Amino acid sequence: MKKLENKVAVITGGNSGIGFATVQRFLEEGAKVVFSGRRQEALDEASSLLEGDFKAVLSDQSNPADSKRLIEEAVNTYGKIDVLFANAGVAQFAPSDQITEDFFDNQFNTNIKGPAFLVKEAIPNLNDGASIIFNTSIVHQKGFEGAGVYSATKGALRSYARVLTSELASRGIRVNSIAPGPIGTPIYNKMEGMTEEQVQEMGASFAQGVPLKRFGEAREIAGAAAFLASNDASYVNGVEIEIDGGMSQI
Repeated sequence: MKKLENKVAVITGGNSGIGFATVQRFLEEGAKVVFSGRRQEALDEASSLLEGDFKAVLSDQSNPADSKRLIEEAVNTYGKIDVLFANAGVAQFAPSDQITEDFFDNQFNTNIKGPAFLVKEAIPNLNDGASIIFNTSIVHQKGFEGAGVYSATKGALRSYARVLTSELASRGIRVNSIAPGPIGTPIYNKMEGMTEEQVQEMGASFAQGVPLKRFGEAREIAGAAAFLASNDASYVNGVEIEIDGGMSQI
């Protein structure tokens, strides 16, 4: 029997990068998957590459109304939810004396407000014993220049996950987080306020800071998510797992 046989999973930001790799892995493991993205074109492209029982839903994680609709679509299609992976996120970098209100709000709305309201809508529709997984980051454990606001959103998400672990314990719902290090995903091509050269330089610097001397791959995060979603992780609760080649450890 496959690890996620017949489990119903909801994954935000599932049309590319870590999200897409996780959708693929979950489908391979037998899950029924509902995944979201902000662009219909990207959802259609992702869907054309997938095999299995899935549904793609146009939804922006920063919009609570969209999150409500996403959960409703999942429940109406497959029934109650066994796995919720709040994966969607944005990353913007700027020195602290150059941030703007839009810069701040965009990241907080997507990276912490979004997951909080997604979970709010999901809680009544989660099966007892379900698994909630957050995509945090090792950035909140370090002090990368220009990452103050982004790091703050991920630190807030980690703190939120801790509280949720306590609140949902009576239902046997596990809450865990995955903290990726540098992963080769399209997010690096979407960093606003940075030239392509600056992004490349930052990426090279990140890779040098990893003991394994390379970027991680989206499939390596997907593997961790599949583990946390499965019964193999039945006694893993409240933790943040760093998938970063050792970057946060030395």
